[in-house]
Amino acid sequence: MNAIKALVLRYQLGSLLLLTLLLAVVLPLSLDIFRLNLVGKYLCYAFVAVGLVMVWGYGGVLSLGQGVFFGLGGYAMAMFLKLEASDPVSTKIQSTPGIPDFMDWNQITELPLMWLPFKSLPLALILVVAVPMLLAWLISFAMFKRRVGGVYFAIITQAVALILTVLIIGQQGYTGGVNGMTDLKTLLGWDTRTDSAKYILYFVCVALLIGSIVLCRWIQTSKLGTLLLAMRDKEDRVRFSGYDVSNFKVFTFCLAAGLSGIGGALFALQVGFMSPSFVGIVPSIEMVIFAAVGGRMSLVGAVYGTLLVNAGKTLFSESFPDLWLFLMAALFIGVTMAFPMGLAGLWEEKIKPWWRQRGVTRKTEAARVAAAHAAYPEPLPPRTAGKPTSAEPGSQHGGLHDGMRGQSA
Repeated sequence: MNAIKALVLRYQLGSLLLLTLLLAVVLPLSLDIFRLNLVGKYLCYAFVAVGLVMVWGYGGVLSLGQGVFFGLGGYAMAMFLKLEASDPVSTKIQSTPGIPDFMDWNQITELPLMWLPFKSLPLALILVVAVPMLLAWLISFAMFKRRVGGVYFAIITQAVALILTVLIIGQQGYTGGVNGMTDLKTLLGWDTRTDSAKYILYFVCVALLIGSIVLCRWIQTSKLGTLLLAMRDKEDRVRFSGYDVSNFKVFTFCLAAGLSGIGGALFALQVGFMSPSFVGIVPSIEMVIFAAVGGRMSLVGAVYGTLLVNAGKTLFSESFPDLWLFLMAALFIGVTMAFPMGLAGLWEEKIKPWWRQRGVTRKTEAARVAAAHAAYPEPLPPRTAGKPTSAEPGSQHGGLHDGMRGQSA
């Protein structure tokens, strides 16, 4: 029992257990399938926010282009699903059956070479993680080895997001263009649009998200996590100690890209389409907001921040369609001004000290009661309604007077 308690305290699993209970039990029992599917969509973004906690909160590297890796993972999964939906029977009315419809519209007569690996599901799942990590390695290796960081790296990641968006839209015959890839209905013949499929995909998303948080928490508690914090605060000291700082930054950036790719693939599965609108600068900045609202040093807080911002976006857009952008801006500004460290900072600075103080007060009260019981171990005997007993001081005095009255008589 003590070993389990030590493990929970070391890896701070208490908050993770509460999050798991909320996602796996409370929400599925309290929400209908439509709302639960929306939550599953939000949790796909949470993968990006968790990666940003590692690369920004612990690594000290702000990336404004995480939508690139989210989109690449989503497109990798969407390409497999689109090929499955474009079998010769379903596309027999096309000029060239067996290829996606947007290729036929753009007069492409055979499947491009880059699409061939996505005919296999295992290979497509590998590419969901490998393609974002490969691009992240190319960018980070080129930048960090030359000690490019700070605001310059953030601008470069924004430029990459813009370039990839223009590339996807421009190559309409190979990517679907501005419309993206739509009509993604089945996975190996399994209809992903049914209610049961939506429940399964939701729980798969929750399981992978919890696993990602556990992995990142393990990294944080290892020597690598300590070096990341030291590198963030005093990079020169870590470099002068003999460590190659650039390698740590490259590793963390690739880890965040891989997590983002997983989130994008799950998004394509649950939503049923993928478009360049999830790749550009605006969604990338929104993903940074998710981590900032939840707390850029908290993995669990990043998930709560993602849920809060997206739930607010849905609620405001439904209730106030003309004002929801202003309300979202007010929500973000209000949270960051009131709680500079995000929702996790609210817990650490306000709720946890109050809870500890309450616990100290309860212990003090219990100690006072125990001391009182120690001073008076047994209660005094109850006083009888008749004459005083002989044990009481008044009984001797009363007997003396009775004797004197008898002598005088």
